Amino acid sequence: MDKFEAHLANYQAHVKEDIEKRLAFIREQVDGPGLGGAVVGISGGIDSAVTAALCVRALGRDRVIGVWMPAYSLPVHEEDSRKLAEAIQLDLFTVDIGPAYDAILPAIEGVLKLDDKTRGNTKARLRMTTLYAIANQKGYLVADTCNRSEVYVGYMTKGGDGLADFNPVASLTKHEMRILARELGVPESIIVKPPSADLWEGQTDEQEMGFTYEELDRLLITGETNPEAKKRIDYLHRISEHKRRLMPKI
Repeated sequence: MDKFEAHLANYQAHVKEDIEKRLAFIREQVDGPGLGGAVVGISGGIDSAVTAALCVRALGRDRVIGVWMPAYSLPVHEEDSRKLAEAIQLDLFTVDIGPAYDAILPAIEGVLKLDDKTRGNTKARLRMTTLYAIANQKGYLVADTCNRSEVYVGYMTKGGDGLADFNPVASLTKHEMRILARELGVPESIIVKPPSADLWEGQTDEQEMGFTYEELDRLLITGETNPEAKKRIDYLHRISEHKRRLMPKI
């Protein structure tokens, strides 16, 4: 067993304790200031599934709203979102942002043509607008779903999924998220599905990043990984620093 595998085995052995720590954190963020509950954007992926499951355990199902926001999304993601809601007793609502996306895209492209990545980022920002509208009306907080692996390389949208009020999973790598997901009863179809931000058809995290989550997580956990992957990871970490810090001011 190498250092990476040993770390994951140790996390598995202490996962129940870790859950309790995260539940306490969520209650502190929501109950501390006397707020009503939490809103979670549900994508059909593992990160939002784990975040929602933690919020439901911490606050109770009556104080957590899950929102599925399709925009020409693949049916498998909707199916998995509904499986999750049933498994963890989450109140799940649908807001189709497709029409809003269709309306705003031509207006923006009247200025300049957008590539697939920028179009995808626009979807992510429309989703966060939706979550904040619901949270604002209810007096809730928006829960962020980005994990440590994504945050390290800036694999989140500034003003989109990189924007929220609190994050109960930011210290967990993708591999640790999978361990936690199984402990929380997240459906297996979500855990084993290739991670995707569902920003355009056929898009996957690893394909877009240019390395695997194992290569990234090995670097984060052990400090060692494939040299070519490390070069790419270091580059993405450097150019995404603006996503991890507060806006510079003078």
